Amino acid sequence: MAKKFAALRAQMSPEARAHAQEKANAMLAEMPLHELRQARGLSQKMLAEVLHVQQPSIAKIEKRTDMYISTLRSHIEAMGGELEVIAKFPDGVVKISNFADLGKPAAA
Repeated sequence: MAKKFAALRAQMSPEARAHAQEKANAMLAEMPLHELRQARGLSQKMLAEVLHVQQPSIAKIEKRTDMYISTLRSHIEAMGGELEVIAKFPDGVVKISNFADLGKPAAA
């Protein structure tokens, strides 16, 4: 007979639970677009409606390994998020600001 996960977790040491939580957090912090969409509770069809495109376009975007930043930004924003471009170096992290105003009207 299968055991409930809560019962199995209760048998784990505090160190093992903390380690499992760290691994789960790491997995949630990094995922492909299709998993992110699913984690947000959205179907391809729902996202397509928000972006005013056909569902196959969403499937195609999710399979791409290379795309315009503006395409990725609109995809992320349609899911309710905000895209930031970050460069990581051995001596620190830098947010790239060139893309902050993409798609926003220019100030007069």
